[in-house]
Amino acid sequence: MLTQRSRYALRAMLLLARTDREVPLPLSRIAQEAVVPRKFLEIIFGDLKQAGLVVAHRGKTGGYRLARPPHLISFGDIIRVIEGPLALVPCVSRTAYRRCADCADEATCAIRRAMLVVRDDTTRILDGTSLADSVAEDLAAA
Repeated sequence: MLTQRSRYALRAMLLLARTDREVPLPLSRIAQEAVVPRKFLEIIFGDLKQAGLVVAHRGKTGGYRLARPPHLISFGDIIRVIEGPLALVPCVSRTAYRRCADCADEATCAIRRAMLVVRDDTTRILDGTSLADSVAEDLAAA
């Protein structure tokens, strides 16, 4: 299940994707327009900045902007920063593999086989959906 923190991060990043990439948006404006509590957004943007998805600018005209063009930032990129691996169980994770403590045999585990399919499909969809794709869909629907 997608957490509220991930939904906030996605909404804020979509807002940045809709704006001029060269002009930083103040955090207060992002919080207001994306309907995200400012204090929570500060923490989220700290993580996104550390991951290289946003750039912070200080000063009177400071704020945040995307670190890369919107077509190069996927929903998967954002969710991994906020949530961690996309896999629902650790034995199918590509980045945080860990054998399940109660698993007798990974090779024959029906749960693992099903979760591999879920992981692969989830990864394909989230990594294949960029901020630019979503912004374009919003504009087409308007």
